[in-house]
Amino acid sequence: MTMRSLPVVSRRDFFAKCGMGMGGLMLSGLQSDSALAAADQLATRTPHFPGKAKHVIHLFMNGGPSHLDTFDPKPILDKFAGKPLPYKNLGTERPTGGVLPSPFRFNRYGQSGIEVSELFPQVSQCIDDISVVRSMYADVPNHEPSLMLMNCGDGRLIRPSVGSWVTYGLGSANQNLPAFVSLCPGGYPIQESQNWQAGFLPGVYQATHIDTQHVTIDRLIENIENKRTAPSDQRRQLDLLFELNERHAAHRQHDSQLEAQINSFELAYRMQMEATDAFDVTRESQHIRDMYGPGVQGRQMLIARRLVERGVRFVQIWHGHGQPWDNHDDIAILHRKLAGECDQAIGALLADLKQRGLLDETLVLWGGEFGRTPVVELPKEGANAGKMNGRDHNHHGFTVWMAGGGIRGGYVHGSTDEFGFKVEEKPMHVHDLHATMLHCLGFDHERLTYRYAGRDFRLTDVHGQVVRELLV
Repeated sequence: MTMRSLPVVSRRDFFAKCGMGMGGLMLSGLQSDSALAAADQLATRTPHFPGKAKHVIHLFMNGGPSHLDTFDPKPILDKFAGKPLPYKNLGTERPTGGVLPSPFRFNRYGQSGIEVSELFPQVSQCIDDISVVRSMYADVPNHEPSLMLMNCGDGRLIRPSVGSWVTYGLGSANQNLPAFVSLCPGGYPIQESQNWQAGFLPGVYQATHIDTQHVTIDRLIENIENKRTAPSDQRRQLDLLFELNERHAAHRQHDSQLEAQINSFELAYRMQMEATDAFDVTRESQHIRDMYGPGVQGRQMLIARRLVERGVRFVQIWHGHGQPWDNHDDIAILHRKLAGECDQAIGALLADLKQRGLLDETLVLWGGEFGRTPVVELPKEGANAGKMNGRDHNHHGFTVWMAGGGIRGGYVHGSTDEFGFKVEEKPMHVHDLHATMLHCLGFDHERLTYRYAGRDFRLTDVHGQVVRELLV
């Protein structure tokens, strides 16, 4: 059959009619700008040196949780309640006033005796496996640039996300699932898919977003099942599609984007069975599901464990769409509610990973894009409800914690000043956090580069130091 005699059917019509199952889900994340085919781009690769971590689970409390109410106790705030600080308030996004004490009690836990808020009773049981970094700082007190800095290493320019760099460096350990998955219930966070973008890296390294508000597999992952076409018929369709694409590509000098598309349909076909298993938490025993607890947070934490268990490199778990932890008002009520939604699930995730021998090779990171002020946010029209019982954004000093994957347990790194407004000891910038994470995965952050627009780019740009005190 000559090319001239082939039936005249548009590619769009062909895809719509043949119903390729998971194709729609994966297509956007598997476009390639590289000269290599997508399968080669996701092949397993060896890092610069043996890393303890093989996977990352990033628990993102988007909106900015208050370190003063979670993992960085400041009892002096009670003494100064309602009074001005003994120094001028630092610059934040909105006007601030006097000191706002924490409404929550802190207690010491574990052999390490690290203090944790009453908001996290289950996480506190795992504190001896956790390094609490109380000396984080970022660049500005605004959500959008701080989200981009934490997720992509730059607050202004389009850059690949951390998960994209990790999958670029390590490849995939399971060719039947995406290497990078973003779990966010209810829709997108602020800055939407830019948070898990591939940037100038090949599109195959961008995350696949899953809306974990849904429970049934056919809602959780659209087009997971083709109810009209048997698997054997789908296989024949795919073989025909491959043949047509090969002919099409031959007349276009084997265009790299088209080759990546061809590979994406093959991966989508293979995913139909594997994804059904990985995302279906009902296949877990009842006692494991009870361990994680009911609701969205328990379900998506359990999905994350099932994904890393199957070789997924990077799983990012968002608390919810928008910025739920951005509590400018009613912080006592809202922080208690939010922590109550995820504490059991996070504690279960850490314990479950440990009992399965997965914590040693899985780096878990908890935190937001910044922290919150020790002083009350003042009413401002159009900014808050004017209740004067919340905290403004604070990039001068905040807390994240890490566990597993080569991270030292039962350790507190650095500190903020006595009021918790700014870093005082062992300052750790977001670039340092990224450098340390890459080290755990076996990468020298200065050598993990990608050449684009005439220069070699890296996640940490020209910054970043590995914080070796955090390492085992």
